[in-house]
Amino acid sequence: MCIRKIILLITITCLTPFIAFCQIEAMKDVVNNLAFFYKKNDLKYLTEAKKAVDNSFKTHTDSLDITKNVYKAVVYSSLLYIDSLNRLNQSDTLLFHTRKLINSLLGNRKIYKFTLEMNYAKGCIANVYQRKAFDYYYKNNYGSAILNFKIAKAFVPAARQIDAYLANIYYKLGDYTLAKNHYDTLLIADKPKLEYIQIAINIYKTLADTTKLLQLIKKGVDLYPHDKFLIFEEANIYNNKRSYILLKPLLNDLMELAPEDAKVLFIVADCCDHLNELDRAEPLYKKVIELNNTDYMPVFNLGLLYFKKALINKYNSHEYEANITNSKIYLEKANEMDPNTEKCLKALQLLYLQTENSNQLKKINTKLNQLTNY
Repeated sequence: MCIRKIILLITITCLTPFIAFCQIEAMKDVVNNLAFFYKKNDLKYLTEAKKAVDNSFKTHTDSLDITKNVYKAVVYSSLLYIDSLNRLNQSDTLLFHTRKLINSLLGNRKIYKFTLEMNYAKGCIANVYQRKAFDYYYKNNYGSAILNFKIAKAFVPAARQIDAYLANIYYKLGDYTLAKNHYDTLLIADKPKLEYIQIAINIYKTLADTTKLLQLIKKGVDLYPHDKFLIFEEANIYNNKRSYILLKPLLNDLMELAPEDAKVLFIVADCCDHLNELDRAEPLYKKVIELNNTDYMPVFNLGLLYFKKALINKYNSHEYEANITNSKIYLEKANEMDPNTEKCLKALQLLYLQTENSNQLKKINTKLNQLTNY
């Protein structure tokens, strides 16, 4: 609807000078009927405009007249765009011939005199092909949809929305490189739509283009600082790269956006753990375990955390014993959850060495030897 309003505005603008100043008698009926149509919105005036413009071509000289051909392009493109249901029973070849006429006019060296009129005609014809493209799209005929969107794009190169449609189709087809190329065009804008940024991020992830991915996420966060998707994506990148210093400024936002999300809380806890903010990490690990008691990693990490705290407080017997006890509880629980994880077995090995538990140490050493020999 918005597109149509814009086009009609262009139409009125471009035709007004000719209504006032046109000196070609044969064109007056064309202009008047177009003016009546846009005033009364009655298709019969478009029919009369087409008759008038067709009747103006009587000789070979008429067929070469640029003004008459421009008006023909305006009238024909108007018919194709406005009478989308073809209530006026126009020929099936009208679209082809109108497209051919417009392309021919665009190659004329004097066409600059009719910029407004040609922009209008191109806008109309582009919308017709765009409409055809959507018909094919909804029938899952993506090849024909792409072809018609490309034709529309050729008439209105600045129409970024067509790039969005093409990008969407290529994304659906799994052609991520072509989808990326179209999204790159859309992302040039000062403030691209959040939707474009989000989909482009998924494409960059699929293509494993980490550099562009991070650049786009940073741009997205600058433009949409409170978007949950963007904050999570940025956090995931830093977390996967173990860039905990860069991840730290995002922790409060993550906690605020997803206070009950076990995966998010684990990322926050793990970051605090690596930055030696153990007192902050401890309750977060416990919260993750409370939310999902079948997840191995928070149990294992909490066991390691208590072991680190025990070593830090080894000269405080009360703190040391409490942390050693907790470390044993969680590391042994982690070992029960996954008995063949070497990291957990080695952590238990260190714990039993520290506590001089020779019986348990012997069992762990045997298990590690079996895993190594296997």
